[in-house]
Parts: sequence; C-alpha cells; structure tokens
Amino acid sequence: GRRAVPCMGTAAQLYGFDVENTTAVHVLDPGVRMRPTAGLMVHQRTGAELQSVTGRLATAPAWTAVEVARELPRPRALATLDAALRAGRCTPQDLERTVADQRGRRGIVAVRELLAHADGRAESAMESEARLVMIDYGVPAPELQYPIYGRDGQLWRVDFAWPEARVAAEYESVEWHAGRMEMLRDRTRAAGIQDVAWTLIPIVVDDVRRYPARLADRLNGQLARAVRAS
Repeated sequence: GRRAVPCMGTAAQLYGFDVENTTAVHVLDPGVRMRPTAGLMVHQRTGAELQSVTGRLATAPAWTAVEVARELPRPRALATLDAALRAGRCTPQDLERTVADQRGRRGIVAVRELLAHADGRAESAMESEARLVMIDYGVPAPELQYPIYGRDGQLWRVDFAWPEARVAAEYESVEWHAGRMEMLRDRTRAAGIQDVAWTLIPIVVDDVRRYPARLADRLNGQLARAVRAS
C-alpha cells in the first residue's frame, strides 16, 4: 500500500540520464517485507536525498548519479556524471556535495577523482569514454562540441577540437553511418571540414575500449605534426 521510491538506474531514467539502459526496476527498501525478485532490485540506502519527479519521490539527481557511478567502471562512471550534468538535473556543486555526503562508501574515491573531469557538453557515453582515454594517456585537453565553419557558411560541431592545431576528432558509431544517406552526409561533412584546413580524426569503439594507447598516440602524433608545421 505504499508508493515505492525509485533509485539507481530507475531514477536515472526518470531524470533522463540513464546511460546504462537499465531494465530492472530499482527501489529503496520501503521498510516493510519486500524481497528482490526477477526484474526488481531493492536497495538499502540510508540518508538518500529525495526529490519529486513525474509526480513521485525518487532519489535526488545528484545522489542518483553518484550512486550509479560508484557501481560502474571508471569510463561508464564518467559517462553517467557527464549525462547528469547534460540533462540539467544537477550542477557540479551538487555532485561535489553529494560525494562528500557519501564519503566512506564503496567506490566513492574513484567518483571523487572523476568529478574534475565531468562535463555536461559530452553528447554521448562513448564521447565520455573517449575523453577519459585522452585524460589517462596525456593527450592535451580538447575543446568539446567545437564549431567549425565551412567555406559557404556551413556550421559543423565536432566532438573534440584542438583549435590552435586545427585538429578535430569525432566518435563515430555504427548507427551514425547506418544507411546510404547517412554515409553521404558524413562524407560531405568530413570533406567540408578538411577543405577549411582542419585534420579530422575518426574514433570508433575499438579505439576506445581495445586500443586506447594507440588512439592516444594517433592524437598526439597529429597534434605534434601540426605544431611542427606551424
């Protein structure tokens, strides 16, 4: 007879920043006999901050983001923090306060270290993962969602850019190229960017997850060549 309080990935879905595509329902223990079952996870979360969303109470956005991030590997944790900021549901200060509130809990140290890198300009989880490769392997920090203007006034935004070197990088998903029109659009866009003297580096999932050192070397190599040529 009580309304359940969503938490973890279920609350993240309600706020619009569930990057893990959560399927199970996650709720706080209501304090009565309620056991987890297939598709239902019941969590003991003392001190959780609550907020109203879609007409019901759920764990607050920053609390939710930090709790989800604590359970994930670093790349996905950063993706969650980025998505929470991008959704506009919390601020960097909210996340910092929540990390302090959750001190001593499992995984909180890793989340605290990622806070300095969380950025709401990331438009996908894989962009966040790619950016963490750059951070971990010493690639100079790029500008995010940087505008490049074509010869005829076109405006393109690239995922990562080093404007001084006129080097840009883009994460390319399979879905982005799924179809003839998408492929033509992408080729026209890439040609237009190169036509205004930018080097455009494509990034795919294997670059990020299987060969991160090689990706970093490729980026650093292009940046170094641009410096020598200037």
